[in-house]
Amino acid sequence: MNVAMWIVSGVLAALYLMAGFTKLVKTKQDLLAEPRMAWAGDFTSGQVKGIGAVEVAGAIGLVLPWLTGVAPILTPIAALGLALVQVGAAITHIRRGESATVPINLVLCALAVFVAVVRFGQL
Repeated sequence: MNVAMWIVSGVLAALYLMAGFTKLVKTKQDLLAEPRMAWAGDFTSGQVKGIGAVEVAGAIGLVLPWLTGVAPILTPIAALGLALVQVGAAITHIRRGESATVPINLVLCALAVFVAVVRFGQL
């Protein structure tokens, strides 16, 4: 189970690092130029940067606390936070009529909840 947990945590962390850094580095106009990022038009630049910062912090929290043994409680908390990010993303996509994206949000949410439940159980 531990190997599976590290694989899931690592994949989620990589995905959230990439997504978060993209939101932090690119301007809102650059993001809007990508069709899959049209949702950013519903948010201010600061809100998009905030979402990116939450994703990067969550990605770090998925791996670093558990790996180092320093405050490992932060790992399942980070996983729950990322699950909530996906709930918000799914709501945004549904509201915008982008229902084709929602299954991806639900899978990422389920994986984050899986990490949270297992890591809370291992504390």
